[in-house]
Amino acid sequence: MTIKFISSVLFVKDIPASRRFYEELLGQQVDMDLGANVGYVGGLAIWEIGSASEMIFHRQAEGVERLGHDNFEAYFETEELDAIAERLSAAGVTVVHPIYEQPWGQRALRVYDPDCHIVEISEPMHFVVKRFAAQGLTTEQIQQRTMMPQPVIDLILAG
Repeated sequence: MTIKFISSVLFVKDIPASRRFYEELLGQQVDMDLGANVGYVGGLAIWEIGSASEMIFHRQAEGVERLGHDNFEAYFETEELDAIAERLSAAGVTVVHPIYEQPWGQRALRVYDPDCHIVEISEPMHFVVKRFAAQGLTTEQIQQRTMMPQPVIDLILAG
């Protein structure tokens, strides 16, 4: 028997607000739109909490005030991290922390979506490897900084 992971679903209070955040600010493309439930290319989905509660529990939503609260993180990658940070700032998105370099060299920022779910946006690791190489680091130094296996680094730099 094979079980395949398909999607993570965030329960949200306001579908239009969440759609603006994920589609307009983060550029996610809609794969399926069922109104109260929207799936995006790549596997993320949002589902209005009232509709989800009715479908799953057959009752009104409880604990709506508990959405978010630093207990879930959606992870995205971009090679244009600084531009995304500017776009989010201009839109007044609440920042968890500004861009910083994590111990393995990957630059990241974290923000809150409209329901206070944490959203991390980071550079892809292949981008980090190439950035370090452009800065003059040897493959051995890149391996030490990123903790990535040497053969993977070699493949990234060869491609």
